[in-house]
Amino acid sequence: MSLDLPLIWAAIIAVAVLLYVMLDGFDLGIGILFPFARSPAERDLMMATVAPVWDGNETWLVLGGGGLFAAFPFAYAALMPALYVPILLMLLALILRGVAFEFRLRARTRGKRFWTVAFTTGSLTATLAQGLVLGGFIQGVTLKDGRFAGGVFDWLTPYTLLVAVGLVAGYALIGACWLIWRTEDELHGRARRWAWISLVAVAALLAAVSVATLLVEPRVALRWGWAHGHFDLGRLTKLSPIPLLGAVGFGLAALGLLRRAHGWPFAGAILMFLSGYLGLAAGFFPNIVPYDMDFRQAANADNALGLMLVGVVILLPAIIGYSLWVYWIFRGKVGADAGYH
Repeated sequence: MSLDLPLIWAAIIAVAVLLYVMLDGFDLGIGILFPFARSPAERDLMMATVAPVWDGNETWLVLGGGGLFAAFPFAYAALMPALYVPILLMLLALILRGVAFEFRLRARTRGKRFWTVAFTTGSLTATLAQGLVLGGFIQGVTLKDGRFAGGVFDWLTPYTLLVAVGLVAGYALIGACWLIWRTEDELHGRARRWAWISLVAVAALLAAVSVATLLVEPRVALRWGWAHGHFDLGRLTKLSPIPLLGAVGFGLAALGLLRRAHGWPFAGAILMFLSGYLGLAAGFFPNIVPYDMDFRQAANADNALGLMLVGVVILLPAIIGYSLWVYWIFRGKVGADAGYH
């Protein structure tokens, strides 16, 4: 029995992107919440909670982007011209954010203020850019003979702006929930207030994006059973576990906040992100360039996919093992006396 290499690589890239969104999402959320902290010392503490893991979280972005280029070159060639501007903006913002993370620690008072603003700006800009990429992806890419045939700014629409704002709220939510889990005292209490505000915003924006998606892209609406002004209950029932998972995540986060739990709000927020991701996948799979190129059409030759898979089989367990080890070593609360060195 031969391996279905295109399907395996599609799964690897999908998982890598999901892990990036969930893991790097909370440290981007820390940057988004930076302006609401009360003092530089409080910002130092917020930064200390993610210092051991933030750069490792971005490994998954490298795997997702590099894997797309190597395993699905035709998809890469079609998507990149369509989304060049927001992708370049995201990369520049991530570079600024990474530099600010390191330089802020060693800066004096005036320089520290500058790098604080840079860290916030980089985090917010990267998140907005990712939202624009996601929105542009969902609304579809114009292809002709397998090549991009649209305009440079096709990705810039009211729909993509709505998705970008929703992603900012989502990252702020998991960032706040991360702080609830990892901090104590006054910052812990403020993080709970941030989480409540973000949770309400995420619920409202998620509902708005879901409705807008059904209106913007009829092919996604048809997947979910919406056609001619009403739902096909048969199709909707088959996909109902996905929104139910999101509702469970919302309930878990809200209940955790009400009961002043520490880890449950973060778990609930992650489930909400997982539900949204699965909902998107249900809307366009097996297309890898919505909605005219599926992953088999975009895949590289099987011998190339097989050779790369050997490398992934060796390296991926090492990456996962190292990540789990780091999270385990730096588990628990981060106190006010903690520092990033």
